[in-house]
Amino acid sequence: MYFPVSGVEVFPLIPPLVAFAVSSITASAGVSGAFFLLPFQVSVLGFSTPAVSPTNLIYNIIAIPGGLYRYIKEGRMAWPLTWVVILATLPGVFAGAIIRIKYLPEPGAFKFFVGLVLLYLGVRLLYETTGRYIKSRAQTKAIEQKFRERVSQVKGETKLRLAAGLPVEAVVKTKHATLSRIEYEFWGETFSFSTFTVFFVALIVGIIGGIYGIGGGAILAPFYVSILGLPVYTVAGAALAGTFLTSIAGVIFFHALALTPMASQAAVAPDWALGTLFGVGGLLGT
Repeated sequence: MYFPVSGVEVFPLIPPLVAFAVSSITASAGVSGAFFLLPFQVSVLGFSTPAVSPTNLIYNIIAIPGGLYRYIKEGRMAWPLTWVVILATLPGVFAGAIIRIKYLPEPGAFKFFVGLVLLYLGVRLLYETTGRYIKSRAQTKAIEQKFRERVSQVKGETKLRLAAGLPVEAVVKTKHATLSRIEYEFWGETFSFSTFTVFFVALIVGIIGGIYGIGGGAILAPFYVSILGLPVYTVAGAALAGTFLTSIAGVIFFHALALTPMASQAAVAPDWALGTLFGVGGLLGT
């Protein structure tokens, strides 16, 4: 099947199958998996114009709602964290889209940037296998283990959906939210973090996401867990929500920029047909 916008020719089942495999692995951690799909599009499908970035964001828009709905229904949304991230990443994504079109339109420069992002993610994964990281995560690991055990018990005893039998302590409860600090409770433990710190990091991640074509959850989720010390069960939903809304904004930004003189030398508008195939596979995998 030929996709005229991107110039890609591929068997139509390949994109959804690849997206399904990626999404089924990454969704539980609050990561859509878009950071894996972009290298596939660039290196395997040969889609390397600036239009690949918003096409990758279409995958997020279609694939994320299923997983996001589950987190909302289970009461595992840290809403103050979610809104801080959204407010910070929106201007970042817009700036990233401009940088992508104006300064990184060539495949070579863009691939180098993608390589740097993937290198960072790889180093993070290696760090998470070290004793220092494991020791620093002892408290939140214990809480997450209690949560998993309770979920297994509920499933075994009631055969109901996950949220139906969770105790009050197993949902996220906001205790304090101001411009300087946010505090919430999960499983009897209180967690807090600086609002400004999250905003600043999310702004930088938004810029990276706008260039790369991701919502930023793959970078923000490890930051929440390893730097802020927040339980993954409480931040995964926030990461997905932020990724979802900023992906919508990113596609709109790229469409708008495609109408400006800035985009006269390169394809900028997304390939909706290709992005939809990836998105359907991702949705089925969540």
